[in-house]
Amino acid sequence: MKNSRSRLFLVCAAILFVMVPAGGLLAGLQGQQQAPPAQSAAEAKRTLTIADYGRWQSIASVALTEDGAWMCYIYRLREGDATLYVKQLDGEKLYTISIGPQGAGGRGAGGAAGGGGGAAGGPQFSDDSKWIAYFVNPPERAGARGGAGRGATTTAPGARGATPAAPAAAPAAAQAQTPARRLELLQLASGEKTTWENVASFSFVEGSQALIIKRPKLDREATHNGTDMILRRLDRGMDELFGSTGDYAVSKGGKILAFTTDAADMTGNGVSVYHLPTGIRRTLDSGKALYDRLVWNDEGRAIAVLKGEKKTGFVERENALLAFKGLDSEPERLEFRPTDFADFPKEMVISEKGSVAWSADASKIFFGIKAQEKEPERRRDDAPAVANVDIWHWKDERLQSVQMLRATQDRNFTFQAVCVLGAKKFVRLTDDGMRNMQLSQNEAWGVGRDDRAYVSDWEESRADYYRVNTTTGERAPMFKAQGQTFGFSPDSKHFLYWKEGHVWDYVLETGETRNLTQRSPVSFINQEYDHPGIKPSHGIAGYAKDGSGVVLNHKYDVYLQPYDGSPAINLTGGLGTREETRFRYQPLEGEADQPSSTRWEDEDDLLDAARQGPGGGGRGGPDRTIDLSKPVLLTAFGQWTKKAGYYELNGKELKKLVYEDKSFGRITKAKKADRLVFTQETFADFPNYYLADMRFSSPRRVTDANAQQAEYKWGHRILFEFKNKKGVRLQGTLAIPDEHKEGQRLPMLVNFYEKNSQNLHSYTAPGYASSPQFAGFVSEGYLVMQPDIHFNTRTSHSDMLECVEAAVQKVIDMGYADPKRVGLHGHSYSGQGSAYISTQSKMFAAIVAGAAASDLVSDFNQLWKSSGTNQHRYDIYGQGRFGTNPFDDLQLYIDQSAVFHARTMNTPLLLLHGTDDGSVEWLQAVEFYNALRFNKKNVILLSYPGEAHGLRNLENQKDFLVRIQQFYDHYLKDKPAPEWMTRGVPFIKKTK
Repeated sequence: MKNSRSRLFLVCAAILFVMVPAGGLLAGLQGQQQAPPAQSAAEAKRTLTIADYGRWQSIASVALTEDGAWMCYIYRLREGDATLYVKQLDGEKLYTISIGPQGAGGRGAGGAAGGGGGAAGGPQFSDDSKWIAYFVNPPERAGARGGAGRGATTTAPGARGATPAAPAAAPAAAQAQTPARRLELLQLASGEKTTWENVASFSFVEGSQALIIKRPKLDREATHNGTDMILRRLDRGMDELFGSTGDYAVSKGGKILAFTTDAADMTGNGVSVYHLPTGIRRTLDSGKALYDRLVWNDEGRAIAVLKGEKKTGFVERENALLAFKGLDSEPERLEFRPTDFADFPKEMVISEKGSVAWSADASKIFFGIKAQEKEPERRRDDAPAVANVDIWHWKDERLQSVQMLRATQDRNFTFQAVCVLGAKKFVRLTDDGMRNMQLSQNEAWGVGRDDRAYVSDWEESRADYYRVNTTTGERAPMFKAQGQTFGFSPDSKHFLYWKEGHVWDYVLETGETRNLTQRSPVSFINQEYDHPGIKPSHGIAGYAKDGSGVVLNHKYDVYLQPYDGSPAINLTGGLGTREETRFRYQPLEGEADQPSSTRWEDEDDLLDAARQGPGGGGRGGPDRTIDLSKPVLLTAFGQWTKKAGYYELNGKELKKLVYEDKSFGRITKAKKADRLVFTQETFADFPNYYLADMRFSSPRRVTDANAQQAEYKWGHRILFEFKNKKGVRLQGTLAIPDEHKEGQRLPMLVNFYEKNSQNLHSYTAPGYASSPQFAGFVSEGYLVMQPDIHFNTRTSHSDMLECVEAAVQKVIDMGYADPKRVGLHGHSYSGQGSAYISTQSKMFAAIVAGAAASDLVSDFNQLWKSSGTNQHRYDIYGQGRFGTNPFDDLQLYIDQSAVFHARTMNTPLLLLHGTDDGSVEWLQAVEFYNALRFNKKNVILLSYPGEAHGLRNLENQKDFLVRIQQFYDHYLKDKPAPEWMTRGVPFIKKTK
């Protein structure tokens, strides 16, 4: 059987149509679209071509100083160096710094609002608003370009491809040859710059006394991990070197730097503290051992660290737990070893592979424990060979493929335990029966999860839950077979969960359970959830700071639900429901970064959340507090108008701040000033950043990333409505070229993926990707339409067909589209729909389907190579929405599969698939191609070796964009077909 599969692979590979060099294709296409030389402003704008896409920049790493006086942002190009701008917002100073290649991943604006930490590579302001530090990357090595960038196909949560395979790590030799990054420190007032070569990470000390700089490990073969650490004293302009530093951490307030030493041969290893105000350094402990997991308590007066060494002949390191209290005065040293506790499990160790954390009151230290194992005996050179076989047993709790991908994680898994310091008591918190536990904010309580009775490849995630007293280890049953939970309240008094369409509260102190929303005047069920299974809620916005209740999202409004179970209070006064406007809480700087309680590490949740669809999983909800006694910022979005903006909720008063026909992006607020920056965009307006106060008054544009857009034809987008056969109200968007004249019918490209009308005002930045770029097609004179799809359980592909055809007919009836020149595109989930529609519809002149499952019967039992799971849950409860399986309803799976209707496919079809697709098996494309070939249908398969669910290699992205445009241009505009479309490319003539 294995040999037969191998022969099939070779035969399929031999008959595939293949690529010619992207450069040649691009040049050929541009020959068809001769762009005129640069024109004066008075002349007509020119058409946007694929070669122009590389001019578009994205904006990343946006940050404000705490006083709101300075802003930084990065302009990134897909090809070329990025530029960091450091701008004085109320003055004339502007620092422009080339920081080397970065890759323009993502859409339009975006980027971390805070600029990222030093370790992540983003620029960082000091908290006194006087300094900025940033990396300058070395020139890109030849052959190193490509990568994900825009090529990683963006899909909604729960979509195929939402869990792409991680790129393979570079070999150690290649990593060692990679040029090191340079760190630069810029004084904002003077422009004075200081640089350090070869830096791995950096961070400012709270209070801006110093900058900590960490060097990378250069000798990758070395057994020790310590590297040089530089302490730059900002107030004195001098550096102090700390050699062979391992972990480091700074106390709250920035007064004490704690660090470990990890040197060659463990010479000088230990844990030390450095008092920044005085410069006094003190060693707290030293020895020929390894020190790991250094952590401060919340108050910054105590540290904990693990000290251990590996015992000869055993796998795990054997650690002691060290704690030092009173570090702001005379420190007290505490040491705990497993042998100090009579009830510490035999054959287990305190493990550095688990996290270490203090309780909020510093009375307990949490850590991980792990079973000790003997090292396997080394095989003799003359020992007989051993078969390499993986045994897939039907009783396996997890698929072997899941076990393979999780092997490292499973090897490093630790159980949670705690040391109660005053009583010198050890308490084990989790075990094989209850492997995962979530801690409350004050760490007094844990909620444990036991899912052993419910492990399944396809059923909805459930578990039995237990309340755990972290001081005594006592467990009390909470509820059985529970699905979605929201987690702890920030005050650690309540644990909320979703049951029977209501929000329930488990009171931790008493064990009382209460249905909070049974007296509510409205339902919090998300009735628009269109997947089989339990309908989820609209989610939790946060918790009232005064501890009175939880803030819940309704379909439109926002409610305060008191913990006493009294009726929920409509905070937005019903305006959302009356005007069908969705209000949601908008956290500002600092609020979204509150300490978060430990989340579940359940295998089903981690591996299958992406396939559960919106609302699935059972993960905890937001644990932020919302101070309702002060003005609160809300986002607003009109469900049918698509207007968007912000409102202020101040007590019972709801005030509109800005609400327009635009889309608004993430807000970055100055921590200590009434000043913020935000993005706003439309189809024609790039999401640049604007500066305003908290009332959004007199916004001033700060960035202008893509001024070159003014040179090109662009277009505009309108909203239209249509209905499916059942009369369900639906909407779609239609992008129209600038030169369109009333009554003129144009060729139209249709792109769909579940719901899209909410993107009416989204900017469509052109870039290199594995899907058509709307701006380019509109500039070329195409209409681009995106319809919403209404899904019913079981018939998702038929639903796509019905809604897409209804939307196309609506645009034809509106007088825009030429009914004989309509093309269709879909990728991943909508690629499946496009493949199916190609066998059912006569409305389209050409169809492109990317990464599409065409045989749902075989796809049901195939694997997600990126996660190791099979497709069962995805097809039954997830995005597939079938609600059943092919063993109970084979005919449904056949009816919804494109491959079984190959004989009725009469539309020119272009298939795209990467051979290493981790979400949809590549042979799905081959199977459909062969079925169509057998029936002599017009089909071409573009197979990209080594590519994943979306094209990641830059040259491949360019290649596909050229081919897809040539394909549509031929069938929708009657342009001559290139030879690869008329005759193909023999494999032996393929140029790599």
